Amino acid sequence: MNKRRGACLVCGKPLVYLEKPQQMKCSICGGDFENNVSCEDGHYVCDNCHSKKGIEAVFEGCLESDSKNPVSLMQELMENPYIYMHGPEHHVLEGAALLTAYHNCGGELDIEEALQEMVRRGKEVPGGICGFWGCCGAAVSTGIAYSIIQKTTPLSGKSWSRCNQMTARALQQIAAHGGPRCCKRNSFLAAQTAAQVLAEETGVQLEMPEKITCGFSDENQQCLKNGCPYFNNGV
Repeated sequence: MNKRRGACLVCGKPLVYLEKPQQMKCSICGGDFENNVSCEDGHYVCDNCHSKKGIEAVFEGCLESDSKNPVSLMQELMENPYIYMHGPEHHVLEGAALLTAYHNCGGELDIEEALQEMVRRGKEVPGGICGFWGCCGAAVSTGIAYSIIQKTTPLSGKSWSRCNQMTARALQQIAAHGGPRCCKRNSFLAAQTAAQVLAEETGVQLEMPEKITCGFSDENQQCLKNGCPYFNNGV
């Protein structure tokens, strides 16, 4: 696998997205799936194979972390070789970093139990939904994290509304910066928005960097460059 290409994990070639799904075989586990994406050479990697080791790294890293800053924590975890430029592992990473920072800033939470639930729910959010469903997984991940904090269910009242507002506000920020997708940019935008919501709704103030600078631009073949608020010309 090649982390530094932001494309196919097998050969590094660009990905091709199809309007209609096709039957594909995962190049790693050999499983058969109906999906919309493969690389130019036809390689396909299923969500589980793509994200399994990355999610394990996120869980272990967050459980051991004393960080109060979800963005700094995400940036640290993103350096792991199994957290790729893009991919469904970010759908766990975003919420896990929020839960960790919330806990370390004094929020009442059984952090190990919360992270386990974050992994369980986040793994159900498929790759590519930002384009195929119109709902970026980084934003969904903030809603998952908030629902865990508030112990929300489909039958809840005020917290049901607030969880949806969390996701909606994160989505608004992500959408405002336009496409194509970037899992790093969207994760940073979602984290900043979620920190504001948590402060307003729970009184727990998460730490934030004075300036967020992306160190992954050279990995992203579709980087917006100066169109991204986190772009570093020196990268």
